[in-house]
Amino acid sequence: MTPEDFLYALLLIISVVIGYYIKPIKDARKKQWALAVSGVLLISGIVRVHLLHSIITVAGNCALIKASRRICHITCFIWCFAYLAFFRCTEYFGLPKVPPLANAVQLILTLKSIGLAFEIVDTDHNKKSIKDATFDKDKKLKAKFTDINPSSLDIVLYSYCILGIFTGPFYKYRVYHDMLHAKYLENFDPLKYMGKRIKALPLYVLIYLVLNETYTVQYATTDEFFARSFLYRIFYMCPMFLVFRMRMYVGWILAESSCMCAGLGAYPTVAKTRPGHGPMDYAALEEQLERTSVDDMQIDFETVHNIDAYMCESVSTVREGMRGWNMSVQYWLAFFIYKRVPVKSIRLSVTMLVSAFWHGIHPGYYLSFLTVPPTLFGEQMMDAAFRRNASAPVQRAYDWVMWFFRMRAFEYMCMGFLLLRFDRTIAYWSSIYFAQHIVIILFITVGYLVKQRTAPKTSASIASSSEIRTDSKKIE
Repeated sequence: MTPEDFLYALLLIISVVIGYYIKPIKDARKKQWALAVSGVLLISGIVRVHLLHSIITVAGNCALIKASRRICHITCFIWCFAYLAFFRCTEYFGLPKVPPLANAVQLILTLKSIGLAFEIVDTDHNKKSIKDATFDKDKKLKAKFTDINPSSLDIVLYSYCILGIFTGPFYKYRVYHDMLHAKYLENFDPLKYMGKRIKALPLYVLIYLVLNETYTVQYATTDEFFARSFLYRIFYMCPMFLVFRMRMYVGWILAESSCMCAGLGAYPTVAKTRPGHGPMDYAALEEQLERTSVDDMQIDFETVHNIDAYMCESVSTVREGMRGWNMSVQYWLAFFIYKRVPVKSIRLSVTMLVSAFWHGIHPGYYLSFLTVPPTLFGEQMMDAAFRRNASAPVQRAYDWVMWFFRMRAFEYMCMGFLLLRFDRTIAYWSSIYFAQHIVIILFITVGYLVKQRTAPKTSASIASSSEIRTDSKKIE
């Protein structure tokens, strides 16, 4: 385990303990201050002067929101990503290079700041909609459980809340607000929920510790590595991705546990919450809060559920695998970027570019993320050609085959995340003959050819059935 990984784990464990001891505080303002001061102390103790970057970001957001609520989602988006670009290039301006932990804080702060601005704009839109449709109960109910009106102090305290401040999960301001004011959180035992969440944690830690020392990114850049056989080089990305997964699983589960201990993201199960978003069934939530006693209420933490390890390991397509990975950030990208892009044909590409830029300026991120859209298209073509109208046994066989290729696709793209540099990523990919890109081309080509072969039969079948319907009408 590297010193950096050890420090990450230690900070997350400290966050779990702090969350547990802050949860019993009943006064909302005191709890806000306790969580924020803990966050500031923990950040400043590690990154020291680099805390100034987050202070500038938060101050800019407060000023832009106060200047114009109507367009603050646009101005805050530009401000946060522009500052993120500067933040990553500080050495070119004669400033100290930021450490990895400061970068982690800035990443989460960017999501929270932009998401908050969108929530404010959506709140104003909800209010306008209610005025235009006075008797629309659904809109009023939605507004009741989603609208926000934070002061500048609220924004600052939300920004520095210790929960998820290093690794996520992302959570909306409204989720944070609900944690502070929900009466049903006063008597429940968070350890019961956390215990279920950390069951697999020892296994993930063990796998990480066993493989991390043997399979390293540094070795994949050496002449000795490239002198080895093709089979070894293509095999190497398998344990590399496994180590990467285990590291992220451990970090995210600990981060989720800190949220659970503080009661963040706890909602009645009937509300049908989703990661990052919160409640979806507002009518059921209102009824539950009004009629059910706290002792009888079923609670879940799906709102801060950030990683579905079983889904990541078992699904058969890249599209499904992405849905189980870093789910709160996936929600942020889908809700605040993908759905807001007016041109449907470029939504996915724009979302992948934003995701790549958010992760960093290293070319490896862009090479990996821009491999995603054609991979998804290739899967779609294969699904249409072989799975959609197949029998159940054929579908099961197809899913196993696609699972194999899905894992190789993630491993291939993961190497861009780990190698980071353009030359190193291309050197590795070329050493395995750009295998994933070849597979993508084959999937698209084969899917297209099979579709072309079956299309005439389908057309003939449609024509035949049309003639039958016409003849039946004549008989009538």
